[in-house]
Amino acid sequence: MAVMLRGGEQHADRILDVVRHGLIEPDSDVVARSWRRCLNDYKLHPDQPGEPSVIERVALETRCARRADVIECARYEMTTLYQQLADTDSAVVLTDTDGVILHMVAAPDFAAEAATLGLRCGGVWGENEAGTNGMGTCLAAGAPVSIRREDHFFSRLTRLTCSAVPIYDPAGEITGVLDVTSHSSLMQQHLLVLLGMTARMIENRLIDKQFRNAHPLHFHSRPEFVYTLHEGKLAVAEDGRILAANRSALFQLGLTSMADIRSRRIEDLFQTSLPDMLQRSTSSSYHPVVTYRANAALRFFAVARRPASESAPAVQIATTAPGASSGPARARPAPLRAPATEGTFKDPRLVSHLETARRLIARQSPVLLCGETGSGKEVFARAVHHASPNAAGNFIAVNCASLPEALIESELFGYRAGAFTGAQRVGRRGKILQADGGTLFLDEIADMPLELQARLLRVLDERQVTPLGTEETHNVDFQLISASHQHLPTLVEQGRFREDLYFRLAGIELQLPPLRERSDRREVIRAMLASEGGADAVLSPEAEQALMAHPWPGNLRQLKHVLRNAAALADGATISCAHFPSLGPSAAPARAPATPVKFDPEPEGQAEAAPELRLNPIQANERTVLVKMLEQYRWNVSNVAKALDVSRNTLYRKLHKLHIEVSHPE
Repeated sequence: MAVMLRGGEQHADRILDVVRHGLIEPDSDVVARSWRRCLNDYKLHPDQPGEPSVIERVALETRCARRADVIECARYEMTTLYQQLADTDSAVVLTDTDGVILHMVAAPDFAAEAATLGLRCGGVWGENEAGTNGMGTCLAAGAPVSIRREDHFFSRLTRLTCSAVPIYDPAGEITGVLDVTSHSSLMQQHLLVLLGMTARMIENRLIDKQFRNAHPLHFHSRPEFVYTLHEGKLAVAEDGRILAANRSALFQLGLTSMADIRSRRIEDLFQTSLPDMLQRSTSSSYHPVVTYRANAALRFFAVARRPASESAPAVQIATTAPGASSGPARARPAPLRAPATEGTFKDPRLVSHLETARRLIARQSPVLLCGETGSGKEVFARAVHHASPNAAGNFIAVNCASLPEALIESELFGYRAGAFTGAQRVGRRGKILQADGGTLFLDEIADMPLELQARLLRVLDERQVTPLGTEETHNVDFQLISASHQHLPTLVEQGRFREDLYFRLAGIELQLPPLRERSDRREVIRAMLASEGGADAVLSPEAEQALMAHPWPGNLRQLKHVLRNAAALADGATISCAHFPSLGPSAAPARAPATPVKFDPEPEGQAEAAPELRLNPIQANERTVLVKMLEQYRWNVSNVAKALDVSRNTLYRKLHKLHIEVSHPE
């Protein structure tokens, strides 16, 4: 304790010497000015800190309601930033303009330690309360700051390092501060860059959220920067008036504030109108089109779109209950390493598809997998990868449905070395670089927003990646496999998917059958049971029959959960139909009718009289599946027979038996 007191006295003496006598200046002028404000303006004393200030819950709830949009737009970005830092002795913090913490992401142990210093939701970190610190000094300076250990005004905070950047609202005013506080003693320049990028993501989200009824317009002087963090972004009213702009837009247009751009029209900024820009953007499938600065020769590349409110409902994100720290979200799981049992491929179509894919992969041709959700597209893609010349490389799966627009650079392209806190950090290799020499699997590609498709197309064409924070370009070589449960040609016709990207992805399309149509589903069930329930898990004959008869709308994913739960409920006993509660009545064992359906022998050359339509559950399921396939192939029996790998005569007999009429047989 005596050592701590002496250290605190020495820290206070140093600050007093700097402020009162102009002796040994700190490393930063920002810190020196802050110390002067703390002593002269706020009348604080470095060795008399007082208790950390925390506001009451009701007052915090009021502040959170006032900044609800900011919290909603920041939460996901903060969690992602925390995961990228990979430092359990750190916290990502959001404050309002008074320095009151509204939301925080931290590991439980660090959160508990930091709470004793007032670093918790409701904590007040304005410079006039907490002295020199990242959040408060960022607000006072109106600029990014790093406050390392002894830079803090109060000695009790000298074990922390804080880096903070301001967040601007669409009006161009500071609306909060984004901060990372940790035990790190390293220089924070790279962290400030990362924080700045995260703040821009939040600011762009704020524009999207607050101006959903406006037309978003993206532009940059270089086409490859459209749809990235570097782009200029405008919100444009139906009559062409500019309602909001991000900081990059102001910079590129040579303007200094929102007052310089608000209520101007597109014609005042560019040599075009909103209708013209919309028409040209649609015609180009939302590729950036050339436009020029009004009354100048400056060339820009731009894309305009219809308002988000006309295409999709706003995504609602739950907010953290005020007054409580948020623990870190569970880290994204690594791509599924499926057990070998899931890769059971004895169905003739799958065997044929696998062989086709192997031949194409050998020639580096892209493969597009189509099929229902849960039908095993990633498992199939992994099997293709392991049989390819790139088998020694990584298999990197990217779920496009969960890839936010603002994170495409951080997820796909990565960051340069030194961009994170902690000595162990050596940069972040993006997904594409991780796939170099291996296979890149783009799952649910149809769900990728149009804005991201242009960026992706450029990467696929050029096979080059430039990590953020550097101008160094890396060549990449990977095998491409993509997948979708949606019909991409239909989406292309509807303008929801880029035609050029579709042709780039579809070297060949392979339709994977759903589980209910697979001829090897009995083997799949048994193999997956051994994987999920252990070697001792056993199905009763009735239970296996029920599983064989079930239509499995959720396919392999649903089967896995059903078997896992059944094994747990059986607890070592034989699994019966009673252990399939999630399947409902359809789990009842398929039994023959009390009075079996009988058909009188058919005299040769005569048509059989149509019997009463009485089918057992298995037959009813087969009938449903066949009708669906006939509709899919427009009642072309030859094509259905080919898809099922049976002869037409065999299929006709099956159709006749199940009372499915085909009006115009080939």
